[in-house]
Amino acid sequence: MRLIVGLGNPDPEYQWTPHNLGFLAVDELANRGSIRVERPEAKALVGRGKLAGEDVLLAKPQTYMNLSGMSVRELLEKYELGPGDLLVLWDEVQLPFGTIRIDRKGSGGSHNGANSVIAAAGTQEFSRIRLGCGPDHPLGSRKEFVLRPMKKAALEVAVEMVGKAGDAVEMILEKGLEPAMNVFNRRKLPDVEEPQNE
Repeated sequence: MRLIVGLGNPDPEYQWTPHNLGFLAVDELANRGSIRVERPEAKALVGRGKLAGEDVLLAKPQTYMNLSGMSVRELLEKYELGPGDLLVLWDEVQLPFGTIRIDRKGSGGSHNGANSVIAAAGTQEFSRIRLGCGPDHPLGSRKEFVLRPMKKAALEVAVEMVGKAGDAVEMILEKGLEPAMNVFNRRKLPDVEEPQNE
């Protein structure tokens, strides 16, 4: 079984912010697999089902972003899974808005949620998809930017990106990480402008 975790904050006020792109990606996967991600378990909302013919456990930690690893650790232990079974999706201001990046390892950079998961897993070596939310202008405050609700133009790009992330997850499950990286690790999606989230 594959544990697929999207990072975000649980309060409704954060639902449409860049920082909740991981949650939105899990919602996309849940829709594709007709999986209801609503059972409280291990400090998360979880749902079990099949995607691309594989058994998956979808999870949205409810601990708030900075403590996401607490939930991930409990889920890994409960289901006797290891870092090799883990796939995590989170927002990334270092990537242009609308792009995705698949990696098999790496640091969490300045992303506190990712760093919490790395600490909980005890390794940087687990699959992840980073969802680009970086604007095409300098940021005064990164925190304010990622916690501010996206405007209509940005949401439209986010929806397309989340769809691409869904495609990427299905390819990872079907064919493995390397083929998915070869297809999806492009600098930009075609014909997508990076909207200012102002």
